Amino acid sequence: MKTELCNFCLKSGILCSKCQGKLKSGKVSEVDFKIARLLLSLEEKYPSLQEVRFHNAVESDRVLAILVDKGDVPRLLSHGGKIVRALSEKTGKTIRILEYGVTERKFLEDLFVPLSILTINTIWLPDGTTETRVILKRGGRKRLPVNVKSWRDIAQKVRGMTLRVEFA
Repeated sequence: MKTELCNFCLKSGILCSKCQGKLKSGKVSEVDFKIARLLLSLEEKYPSLQEVRFHNAVESDRVLAILVDKGDVPRLLSHGGKIVRALSEKTGKTIRILEYGVTERKFLEDLFVPLSILTINTIWLPDGTTETRVILKRGGRKRLPVNVKSWRDIAQKVRGMTLRVEFA
C-alpha cells in the first residue's frame, strides 16, 4: 500500500521524525495513521491492497470515508467485500470508499451509493456562497444506508462542498 507515511512507521506504530512532522503540520491525521495501519495489516491476507494508493480518511458520526486513487476502489471492494467488512468490524463504523481527485458528480455518486442521483444543481446564495443541491431517487427502502448529516459532513471535509440533500 502506498501512503504519505513510511511503512516502518505503520508497522511499528511509532512515528519517525519525518512522519511526526507530517502529523503535526496536519498533512496526515490520527485517523489517517490508524486506517493506514489497518490497511497494511490486511495486506498479507489480501495482496490486491499492495497496489492501492491511500490518500486520507475522514470520520463523521458512524461513517468513515476512505479516499484512494482513481481505479483503486475495485481493489478495496474485491474479495466479496471482505476488506471493507474487516475495516468496518475493526473501526465499528460504516465504510465508504471514495476516489480522490475525481469530478464533483463522480464524488457525489460514490458518496450516495446505492441511491441514484436524479439531479445536481448549484444554488448561489445572496452572501456569495454556494450550495450543491442533490436530489436523490428514493428507492423501495424505508431506511437510508447512512444518515444525511454524515453525507453533508463528509462532503464538507473532503471537497469543501455544502450539500442540500432532497428526495424525489
